[in-house]
Amino acid sequence: MTTTVSALSVPDAGKPFETVDLERRDLKPNDVRIKIKYAGICHSDIHQARDEWGAGIFPMTPGHEIIGSVEEVGSDVTTHAVGDTVGVGCFVDSCLECDACKDGEEQFCDQGVVQTYSAKTYDGEVTYGGYSEQVVVRDHFAVKVPDGVDLAGTTPLLCAGITTYAPLVRHGVTEGSRVGVIGMGGLGHVAVKIAAALGAKVTVLSRTDAKKEDGLAFGASEYVATEEEGALKNLQGSFDVILNTVGASVPLDDYLGLLDRGGRMINLGAPSDALEVGAFSLLTMRRAVEGSMVGGLPQTQEMLDFCAEHDITATVEVISADQVDEYYDKVVDGDVRYRAVIDVATLAP
Repeated sequence: MTTTVSALSVPDAGKPFETVDLERRDLKPNDVRIKIKYAGICHSDIHQARDEWGAGIFPMTPGHEIIGSVEEVGSDVTTHAVGDTVGVGCFVDSCLECDACKDGEEQFCDQGVVQTYSAKTYDGEVTYGGYSEQVVVRDHFAVKVPDGVDLAGTTPLLCAGITTYAPLVRHGVTEGSRVGVIGMGGLGHVAVKIAAALGAKVTVLSRTDAKKEDGLAFGASEYVATEEEGALKNLQGSFDVILNTVGASVPLDDYLGLLDRGGRMINLGAPSDALEVGAFSLLTMRRAVEGSMVGGLPQTQEMLDFCAEHDITATVEVISADQVDEYYDKVVDGDVRYRAVIDVATLAP
């Protein structure tokens, strides 16, 4: 017997949200049922709800930044108990048997990782995300939220946090590393905080100086308004790593020149337009461009523990369920400082 809960749903691409009744499945032996407290709005939710990437499944309930409490556990669950505070990110299942899964990189599952929403489970059921009173997921895909953290501010870390933490750790960012962050929006401001906590010297590369005061408060050592004439000229060869966090195309060749020998530009945004780069931007000084998307479950837990230890949260605006359409437009316009998080209690009739 399924459980009926309230949820926000987009009936078709680009349509306004509606409050609907959503059926959540009965628990399988390895499942947990989570009563959701907060759900973050990620820019990818907007891309999906507006079908800007294609292949969206409608009606759609977005949301892959989820924090709540465990209400029920399946008969085989030993890692979580009723009352635990847990988080769910971008995935709710994988095969757990392939090399990628065994290596803790479930996002690269050979069988295909099951996305938290707008996807199908291995049984063919459509997944619905966190803009909902409850979610049911396989126990492995619920991570423990450390005690004492701000829950609303921690919620976006389930996507924005792991998306930025993973490449910084993979490339050995530590004390004295030189990190540039292109864009300081919902993703970029978390990147600044995490890179600074790792010990890096962080420079924000933002179009204007409108967020300079915030950037320095978040831990950046320098802040450069890139629209100012000649702003990048004095930064040639200045960085070991650049994180490109913006969701629109940027002139990669201009920024690749800012990397030192062997430097890496890591693209985290997902613009609809193709990325273009000249060959000599890469050949010169052995520079490279790579992509990175989130991380596996072990690293997500590591990230949450690291952020709790260093008192890192996203800077958020907590909103009610009836504000989601408005905030989708605000996110696109860059008018949110810096992430919007839905108080799911406001879904209640």
